[in-house]
Amino acid sequence: MRICVQSEPFNIAKELQGFGAGRGDIGAVVSFSGLVRDDSGHLQMLEVEHYPGMTEKSLSSCAQEAVTRWELADVLVIHRFGRLQVGAPIMMVATAARHRNAAFEAAEFLMDYLKSRAPFWKREITAQGTQWVAAKDSDEAALARW
Repeated sequence: MRICVQSEPFNIAKELQGFGAGRGDIGAVVSFSGLVRDDSGHLQMLEVEHYPGMTEKSLSSCAQEAVTRWELADVLVIHRFGRLQVGAPIMMVATAARHRNAAFEAAEFLMDYLKSRAPFWKREITAQGTQWVAAKDSDEAALARW
């Protein structure tokens, strides 16, 4: 299990290369990458803040829950902080399991957790100023299914 909270960009292909390699008990690897999206057409940058230490502990706890619930062989969670350009990778989740259903469900669980419960705060920066990104009811509903 690897949890990374970092300001540096990451290479999705490089992170996946070797994930779960050499393990004869893995039948499925699922990955998801989130990119900074501009819904308004005016976003210049997204600023992501977090509390070091608290964030890693929270993500590790959630990843461990996923490992236990879905009997995962491996988990990777990467989430960036700082000022991010539109289109930049902001997060990545990868899960490895014996069967694809477990890998898919665990990846969705982790993504829903990251979206609604992980201790990150996002602020949109536009030419008109800055605005904190509010929580969405749809994100809460997605997490509630687990």
